[in-house]
Amino acid sequence: MVKVATTPLDRTRVARTALKLLNETGLDGLSLRAIAKELDVKAPALYWHFKDKQALLDEMATEMLRRMNEELLAGAEPDADWRTALIAAMRGLRRHLLMYRDGAKVYSGTHFTDLSYAAPMEAHLRTLTGGGFTPGGAARAWLTAYSYTIGYVIEEQSMGPDPAKAQGGYDLEARAERLAAYPLAAAAGHEMFRDYDAGFEKGLAAVVAGIGATMRET
Repeated sequence: MVKVATTPLDRTRVARTALKLLNETGLDGLSLRAIAKELDVKAPALYWHFKDKQALLDEMATEMLRRMNEELLAGAEPDADWRTALIAAMRGLRRHLLMYRDGAKVYSGTHFTDLSYAAPMEAHLRTLTGGGFTPGGAARAWLTAYSYTIGYVIEEQSMGPDPAKAQGGYDLEARAERLAAYPLAAAAGHEMFRDYDAGFEKGLAAVVAGIGATMRET
């Protein structure tokens, strides 16, 4: 009998399978049992690699970061204008998070399992310090833009159409009816819940302008 070779079960393989399933189930529907079924193993086999779902999410976020690292590093040229580099990095981060259903929720609040984050972070902090920021100011500037991007995508993915079904999203007509007595709040829905690309760019421009005005040495 010929023995068929199988791919060893390891943390990276489990994380990649989980990211694949994420687009089908969303974060709430993702379970170790479902991942085990996809891998054709028993669920207890996964506990050799992950003690719980949070540990798996940490590895998933790290795998997402590994996949975006090349783009993040490419946008951090030592002699580049800090504004250009920061905007490019946040655009790249958002683009990668949107590749996964609930990608920003998976990525947010996790602990990376290796040093994949170190090289791009070091490169961007060097660009910022080269642009006139103190080391502390550079760290705060990066965190501010990073937090804006993560938060924006969480809201975008929560309120926008379901990427798996290409339908849904906030019912602005129903919202306007509920807020009929509050015309400004009602009208704000079109700015807040439509054209997420344009909204992100406007917010990012404001964040970067604020960073330059308040966190950079003059």
